[in-house]
Amino acid sequence: MVCGTHKAMDLSFTDEEEAFRQEVRAWIPNAMPKDMLGTARGAGDFTPEDSATWHKILYEKGWVAPHWPAEVGGPGWDAARRFIFAEEMELAGAPPLSVFGLGMVGPLIISYGTDAQKKRFLPKILSAEEFWCQGYSEPGSGSDLASLRTTAEDAGDHFIVNGQKTWTSLAQYADWIFCLVRTDQSVKKQAGITFLLIDLKSPGVEVKPMMTLGHTPAFCDTFFDNVKVPKENVVGAINQGWTMAKALLGHERTLLAMIGPSRNVLQKLKRIAAHKTVNGRPMLEDPVWRARIARLEMRFRAHLMVSYRALADQQKGKMPGPESSILKLVGTKLIQELTELAMEVMGESSLTWYNEGVCLPVEESIGPYFCYERAATIYGGSNEIQRNVIAKMILQLPSS
Repeated sequence: MVCGTHKAMDLSFTDEEEAFRQEVRAWIPNAMPKDMLGTARGAGDFTPEDSATWHKILYEKGWVAPHWPAEVGGPGWDAARRFIFAEEMELAGAPPLSVFGLGMVGPLIISYGTDAQKKRFLPKILSAEEFWCQGYSEPGSGSDLASLRTTAEDAGDHFIVNGQKTWTSLAQYADWIFCLVRTDQSVKKQAGITFLLIDLKSPGVEVKPMMTLGHTPAFCDTFFDNVKVPKENVVGAINQGWTMAKALLGHERTLLAMIGPSRNVLQKLKRIAAHKTVNGRPMLEDPVWRARIARLEMRFRAHLMVSYRALADQQKGKMPGPESSILKLVGTKLIQELTELAMEVMGESSLTWYNEGVCLPVEESIGPYFCYERAATIYGGSNEIQRNVIAKMILQLPSS
């Protein structure tokens, strides 16, 4: 991607970048297992086993961690190639990989971890020998993350951890969890937090999956009862966890721009509208329905252009900042509106879970997307919090 000033920014990709796109596009169908290709088009509810299989295929190719530097096992790609790679994975309907190791704690360890932590954890994240989950939210302490109450008591060369984390996505499949824990009760709430890596096989850890409205055990409650954690598992410094959390959340909110999911749901919406009929013709040919879909597609394309601008900034070495809150705010609202319109287009068919034998093929189910994305404006920091970040950090408005 060619970068310039914002007044005259060239958002086109170079010939070399387009050649890379063709390389990735040609490789995917030859590498992806045939049963996964059958579910592609962005439809399939892939299992954790599917994601693990695809993870290992990408690992063998050297493409599993696009944003990791070459010296720690990544391909060493620039921001444009990372974006192209992600785009082609989404367009091919490839199984999503768990973001917690590759996209969150891995980059944090690369930036802030000790040499021993890098040697211990990074290779097993890359190879899929160990999977991770995130321990941030707690009952009564979600959007106000700094009010967390899980404690880590100093016991010499280790901590004793007690408390509960909730919404710990996919914890039932994970080997490790990265947690924010309170290590000092005497200072202001942001100052007494530590970023800690905890082995989920440790005595005293209990993971309890919960069923969502989307009929998936996507989330868990995770309990810690006198769990012993060595101090060598602190990332950064003791009581500096808030700094680690902010660094990690910047990356997470950039990921939550939802470009891939929005593109997939938009394509699915068009296919559903082409299949369903109103007044004897496909809904996609009806001017009212077509206009409603077109308005959302225009918003998606505008959002994509803003993401390209963020990509151009990354090409110039600018790390994700408070602007990532804009991407999260717009992207999560857009995915909700897309799934809402898809449900409306489906009409009575949306009342059946996977539409078996109704009037739509099973692969065009939208119900799970609709239910899961009700939470999109909450997870990763609620959109109300994102508006506060934008007001304070970008618009520099005074606090009320």
